Amino acid sequence: MNVAVDTNVLVRAVVRDDPAQSRAAIKLLTGAELIAVATPCLCEFSWVLRKVYGFATRDVAAAIRALMGASNVVLNRPATESGLAILEAGGDFADGVIAYEGRWLGGETFVSFDRKAVSLLRSNGQAASLPTT
Repeated sequence: MNVAVDTNVLVRAVVRDDPAQSRAAIKLLTGAELIAVATPCLCEFSWVLRKVYGFATRDVAAAIRALMGASNVVLNRPATESGLAILEAGGDFADGVIAYEGRWLGGETFVSFDRKAVSLLRSNGQAASLPTT
C-alpha cells in the first residue's frame, strides 16, 4: 500500500505516548510500500517534537534524517535538507523549508521580520533580509 501520512502518525511512531496508536503507526510505516511525507507534515513534525514534547534539536534532526534514510519514504529532499540546515544552526526547520520553496518558486530573497531566521539563512549563504520601512 502507498500512503501519505499525517503528522500525528509520525509523532505516534516516534513518541510512543499512546500504545495502541503507536503500534498502529509503526505497523503502517514498516508495512507500507511507499510513504509520502509532505513538506508541511515535516514542518509540523519538527514543531510538535520540539514545542510539545521538548525534544532536543539533535533528536528532531535525527528523527527527520531517519525518515529520509528509509527506503520506502519519499519526500522533497532539497527542501528537507534546507530545513535541517536551519534547524541544526539553531533556527526553525520551517524557515529553511520556506526559504527553499520560495527560491524554487522564483523568489530571490527570503524576507521576514524574524531576525534570527534572516541571520541564520544569511550564515548559510542564502539571500535574506528584514523588511524596510
